[in-house]
Amino acid sequence: MRILLVGAGGVGTAFARIAARRRFAELIIADYDLDRAQRAAAARDGFEAVQLDARDERAAAELLTERRCDVLMNATDPRFVMPLFRAALQARTHYLDMAMSLSHPHQDDPYRLTGVKLGDDQFAMAPAWEWSSRLALVGMGVEPGLSDVFARYAADELFSEISELGVRDGASLEVAGYDFAPTFSIWTTIEECLNPPVIWERDRGWFTTEPFSEPEVFTFPAGIGPVECVNVEHEEVLLMPRWVQAQRVTFKYGLGSEFIGVLRTLHKLGLDRTKPVRVGAATVSPRDVVAACLPDPATLGDAMSGLTCAGTWVTGTGTDGAPREVYLHHVVDNAWSMAEYGSQAVVWQTAVNPVVALELIDSGAWSGVGVLGPEALPARPFLDLLADYGSPWACEERTPAGR
Repeated sequence: MRILLVGAGGVGTAFARIAARRRFAELIIADYDLDRAQRAAAARDGFEAVQLDARDERAAAELLTERRCDVLMNATDPRFVMPLFRAALQARTHYLDMAMSLSHPHQDDPYRLTGVKLGDDQFAMAPAWEWSSRLALVGMGVEPGLSDVFARYAADELFSEISELGVRDGASLEVAGYDFAPTFSIWTTIEECLNPPVIWERDRGWFTTEPFSEPEVFTFPAGIGPVECVNVEHEEVLLMPRWVQAQRVTFKYGLGSEFIGVLRTLHKLGLDRTKPVRVGAATVSPRDVVAACLPDPATLGDAMSGLTCAGTWVTGTGTDGAPREVYLHHVVDNAWSMAEYGSQAVVWQTAVNPVVALELIDSGAWSGVGVLGPEALPARPFLDLLADYGSPWACEERTPAGR
């Protein structure tokens, strides 16, 4: 499979390092910074590096056609989803991403009603993808991505009826030598944490609430322990209800009080804004300035320690008719990912899932046309192959409430 990987940051580089060990993958790695693309391409002899501005839809389509690529793998941040999405459609190749097109809050009632939701711009183009007989597999990272596969698995094999699908993300990661150092893109983190979170309920549909609402303490496995989690805007809530029957779908993130405080301060100061402001002779986006002032998450691996956990908590009625509660999860130890791949745990855990998905598509185990989420495809082949990558998942049985 000939893959155009666009974006050679932390996740893109981890993708290249993982794909380098799989025979099916031939990579052309494109980035605005050619040096960065070349460093990622060093993962394996034969990987190529090229310069590309992800905003240039025409150039991306031409590159896909000229290099006869089978798929565009988008490893950029969500700002560049739509030009790359359209470029792949224009070139009649398949497309994968790990984050979906951006949302826009409701103008009049943002903490109750949805405006333009995550992924709406992509799903609006679904008929064109169906007509092209090509697959756009959206939200295929870890969250969204593996969390959605877990939802499909729970519906198919563990439950006869699902009450709640609740994605819960927590970690015990520490970064030595920094007072504040996010382990994932701060641009994306600001976007998803400060936008109105979305919740889905069967009788109500999609609705919003205030950022960091409904705090709960969730106990994570592998010794991570209890972490306070809060509502955050995330793609799973927009994807899961399209293909999996449930009464409620939520996403909660274990941010911690310090991180939430920093985000609130950035918002109060207007430093979360993306609209450029003039500073002397320069015009800059405040959010881009914040990102430039913080360390690159991809470079923090040697200073990091601890575990990161992504998973889907499911409640409902089991296949035996009794109440059931499980937490399907995937844990990565930073010491392991650094020793094995030279990539820190958060970016590695994100990157491994699209590599698995592409291998399934290449083998024919996964197939489809149109704009699909991971839960639209069978879960078992994915989970079996993920274990073959040396990174097994687990299902933790929990005691249902009231028992």
